[in-house]
Amino acid sequence: MKKHMLFILVLCIFTSVSTAQKPDKLSSNQIYEKVQKLNFLGSALYIAAHPDDENTRLIAYLANNVKARTAYLSLTRGDGGQNLIGPEIREQLGVIRTQELLAARGVDGGQQLFTRANDFGYSKHPDETMDIWDKDEVLSDVVWAIRKFKPDVIINRFDHRTPGRTHGHHTASAMLSMEAFDLAGNKNAYASQLSDYEAWQPTRLFFNTSWWFYGSRKKFEEADKSKMLNFDIGVYYPLKGLSNNELASIASSQHLCQGFGRVTTRGTQQEYVEFLKGDFPTDKSNIFSGIDTSWNRVKGGKAIGNILTNIEANFNFVNPAAHLPKLMEAYEMIQNLEDQHWKAIKLVEIEAIIQACAGLYIEASAAASSATPRANVQVNIEALNRSTVDIKLKTIMSTIDNKTTTKTLALLPNKRENFTLDVSLTTDDYSAPYWLYEKGSLGMYKVENQHLRGLPETPRPAVLKFNLEIAGKSITITKPVIYRYSKPDKGELYQPFEILPEVTAKFKDPVIIFSDNKAKEIPVTIKAGKDNLDGYVTIKHPYSWEVYPKKQKVTIAQKGDEATLMFTVVPPATQSEGTLVPEVFIGDKKYTLSLNEIEYDHIPKQSVLLPSETKVVRLNIQKSGQYIGYIQGAGDAIPESLQQIGYDVTVIDPATIDAATLEKFDAIVVGIRAYNTVDQLKFKQKYILDYVKNGGNVIVQYNTNRRLKVAREELAPYQLSLSRDRVTDETASVEIIAKDHSIVNFPNKIEAKDFDGWVQERGLYFPNSWGSEFTPILSMNDKNETAKTGSLLVAKYGKGNYIYTGLSFFRELPAGVPGAYKLFSNMISVGKTQVIKQPQLKN
Repeated sequence: MKKHMLFILVLCIFTSVSTAQKPDKLSSNQIYEKVQKLNFLGSALYIAAHPDDENTRLIAYLANNVKARTAYLSLTRGDGGQNLIGPEIREQLGVIRTQELLAARGVDGGQQLFTRANDFGYSKHPDETMDIWDKDEVLSDVVWAIRKFKPDVIINRFDHRTPGRTHGHHTASAMLSMEAFDLAGNKNAYASQLSDYEAWQPTRLFFNTSWWFYGSRKKFEEADKSKMLNFDIGVYYPLKGLSNNELASIASSQHLCQGFGRVTTRGTQQEYVEFLKGDFPTDKSNIFSGIDTSWNRVKGGKAIGNILTNIEANFNFVNPAAHLPKLMEAYEMIQNLEDQHWKAIKLVEIEAIIQACAGLYIEASAAASSATPRANVQVNIEALNRSTVDIKLKTIMSTIDNKTTTKTLALLPNKRENFTLDVSLTTDDYSAPYWLYEKGSLGMYKVENQHLRGLPETPRPAVLKFNLEIAGKSITITKPVIYRYSKPDKGELYQPFEILPEVTAKFKDPVIIFSDNKAKEIPVTIKAGKDNLDGYVTIKHPYSWEVYPKKQKVTIAQKGDEATLMFTVVPPATQSEGTLVPEVFIGDKKYTLSLNEIEYDHIPKQSVLLPSETKVVRLNIQKSGQYIGYIQGAGDAIPESLQQIGYDVTVIDPATIDAATLEKFDAIVVGIRAYNTVDQLKFKQKYILDYVKNGGNVIVQYNTNRRLKVAREELAPYQLSLSRDRVTDETASVEIIAKDHSIVNFPNKIEAKDFDGWVQERGLYFPNSWGSEFTPILSMNDKNETAKTGSLLVAKYGKGNYIYTGLSFFRELPAGVPGAYKLFSNMISVGKTQVIKQPQLKN
């Protein structure tokens, strides 16, 4: 069992730090810093709720100045937020934010952990959060993370004592941490976990406080700080040529989908942590005070510490390879440690140092970026010893098929060795994000495999172990199989090697709206995961809908190629909703997954497998107006959604906006957060308001009151103050308070039932005050709160109409919510009188 658990520990540590990007090629300075870290045996765990909640300044300080093993436990993957760089939301946004967190940890030196909690959107109180998340399950994951990581110190980002003051997820993360601190050391709590990891009691727990939590800098200055520790986290690292704050800023800037790109900062800065539980440190300048963080904390570690301390004190920056004999001696000693926890951690660390000192380059690159289960894969091996130390390659073992290849090969100084290896993928599992394997609930991802819980990524599907002899001693170097290639405009690139299905199927649109009972031609794209694909496709559909033909043959010669099949879908005569699912049959196997590939320059390419389906909605809807101009903001799928119900939508380049550009449209729709993200709107707002004044119809969707690109008094033609008001309960009652206004009567009658089926929330960032020229249309509120009437405001301005709405149409329209479509059509139709006869809709 101990030997099995050591492999799990090494695998988890290895997969948590490998993101299949370019391999590390360490300078002497970086090797020296790793030696310093190797010589420190202390761990700190930082806990919060979301990607971007973490304090990168403190994480960087602990990892780089203190040299502690530091991790960030984010309870969620940020799935419920917005995306400022692309159209991905929900599950795919969570994948992006996971990778951005890994990129941030790659900069600040931390590690990344998660729970199964799903970011279901903004929550106003931790009680609601705990109910939706399933408190006991998330608490078990926090306990699991503590027992697995074994932190000496835990630091909460948020205050557990202030429920309702901030995001419910934030407070919940601190409350769960407080409970888990005690439970992790209790052998009666979550006892099933103890077959893998022993109970662990951290030494102390802190809250990472600041003036913000006190309401003002003055109040914080006057606060009792007797239970606080503080550190100057603005320290400078000469070996990096960067200050800690610069490092932290670069780490935070990895959160690009949240708009966290920022300038770097320098100089002294105090960071405070408030003691909450455990043993108070005797030295308030040292968060690890009283904790043995030397090699003496493990049995047999003293001799290892002596060797490494000597290497650190006499490090040879010109020729790090001079330390290889002593490093190999320490490596052997670490292999013989009884303490399985520190043994696994320090083996990974010292292996990286030994490779770097030897200038040893080992790469395993597949001939293709993906393969199917049970396939044979050709892997190109490159091995190069760039030192004068004797190094021999003895065997290579594939962890996926447990096949060992003997390769007795002397790696001569600076002589590259290239050869190929055949690896059998003896698995039926795919390598997509493990937390998306099965459908979860609103608040929880479903992960049955306990050993996967908490990992940032699915462990790499193909890993090779290179058994070598360096300076006469044996060592094993572990490498994942990757895919290396080049593009003329980008140069050398790396991406993960994946195991993917033989075939995937995908609809063009996630939602298809039928505004009448006319049939539509619906394309289904079939993508081959192997050569010579041959099979047939059917469409599973609701009983009241019809699909023709019943079955179509599909043949694709080359892997990676696609074929598009057209199916005719006939809706029922009355309003109806349902789901279409493409089923691809290859031999005796049925495939029902879609492949969604996410590619951005700042993260590795991601292959996300999700159930292949599209929602179909037979909707009775009328509209007035035809030509819509859309000004994109932070990114949404509303233009495509409006096209679904027959509008001609043109996405407007903000640089081209002038009176002539706008006058041809029946309405102008401004995308979410456009006034927060589009710099040019500060120069173009006058044309937008003139368009309204001259008879146009403008619909502005939500913005935040911070970082507006226009002056606050210029956002609307009349006084309008944005706030943080929101209604997070998507089932909250909605009252129509302007019952006679055309926006709820023409061309579609809006009733309370039109707010059924909304997803995630009603809306966000509502105005909380406005000029008398505006008419509020709706009233709504979350439980135990006052009514909010700023979700939809309409004002006559000149000959036209200005509409401001914080309703979350950017979520509702892509989700196919019928009432949201009807209301949006009414907003476009304000000021018009003639209903347009619906043509056959476009796909």
